Amino acid sequence: MLNKISSLGQSPWYWLSLIAIGLGSESIALFYQYVLDLRPCVLCIHVRIWMLALVIVASLALLIRHSRKLLVVAHVLVTLIMAGLLETSYQLLGTERGWVFGSCDFNLGLPEWLALEEWLPSVFKVWEACGYTPELLFGVTMAEALLVMSASLLLISCALIVSAFVRRSDT
Repeated sequence: MLNKISSLGQSPWYWLSLIAIGLGSESIALFYQYVLDLRPCVLCIHVRIWMLALVIVASLALLIRHSRKLLVVAHVLVTLIMAGLLETSYQLLGTERGWVFGSCDFNLGLPEWLALEEWLPSVFKVWEACGYTPELLFGVTMAEALLVMSASLLLISCALIVSAFVRRSDT
């Protein structure tokens, strides 16, 4: 069983699917922003940053997937990204539902050397305060979908790390 899970983490299809998830999520967000005219909040932009990180790591992992040590690093990075995305999704859903209170201002909180909102404002500029996320399909909001997706991908990436270490200790 662990061999099957481990082989999934080495498969180009796994990494391509992560790239597709990241790019698809970014595309949906931009569709809602520019076609449906729903402006993003700071937490929405944080989700976009996590998705960008996922696309970058998955793209690099696709290139280095034959190196076992580098692949483990890629799995750890994906796990950290999914944990960050899960936390941001939780904050987004909590803000939407009213059980998480905090400052949701227009400052992304990024360091000066990572000025994404200046480099690419069409994607990373905060336009409004946090409040609600739009409904996607069947009454499911964007925050709910993000929470389920990030939790699922976090579990998968954790399983891949465990299988990589167990398989490594077996050989």
